[in-house]
Amino acid sequence: MVIAGIEGIMKSRGDDWVIIDVHGISFRLQAPTSTLSVLGAPGDRVYLHTHLQVREDNLALYAFATAEEMRVFELLIAVSGVGPKVALTLLSALNPERLALAIASGNEELLSSVSGVGKKTAARLVLELKGKFEQEGAVIPYPHEDVKAALISLGYSAAEAISAIATLPSSPDLTLEDKIKLALQSFAQTS
Repeated sequence: MVIAGIEGIMKSRGDDWVIIDVHGISFRLQAPTSTLSVLGAPGDRVYLHTHLQVREDNLALYAFATAEEMRVFELLIAVSGVGPKVALTLLSALNPERLALAIASGNEELLSSVSGVGKKTAARLVLELKGKFEQEGAVIPYPHEDVKAALISLGYSAAEAISAIATLPSSPDLTLEDKIKLALQSFAQTS
């Protein structure tokens, strides 16, 4: 059985969960803060993509605002030693694009800066997932292609550019110039 999504009225939410009422049945779903932050207020109708995990002693339903976020969660929990709790923590700290960039660029430092993710886990994530995002068809790649091109034209390698892009905040208000300045500042911080 697969529960691909849930639509209903949001009753309440906590730091890492939300309760959705579907025709009188309330479901408690675990979710990253990125999903919880876009749900609106209690009483609003919501739709969430879901991942059902069945264990012999527990059924757990995980909720995501986007299919991309859910797909990244599924890739993360496929890594040995990474359970749903760590995967949710990673998605709460880094959006899917930033997380993918960190893995694609081998930025273990950024990954291990997330609470609950040690250096060994960060290294395992990079090792096991570096090429999987493209192979599995997850949307990744480089959302800041213009920044990457600018950094390469300034003499940085593609790997260095991707690593710098992974440090950028995910603010739609940043101009191209702002993004390039922040990326250049990240090079100064690592020197």
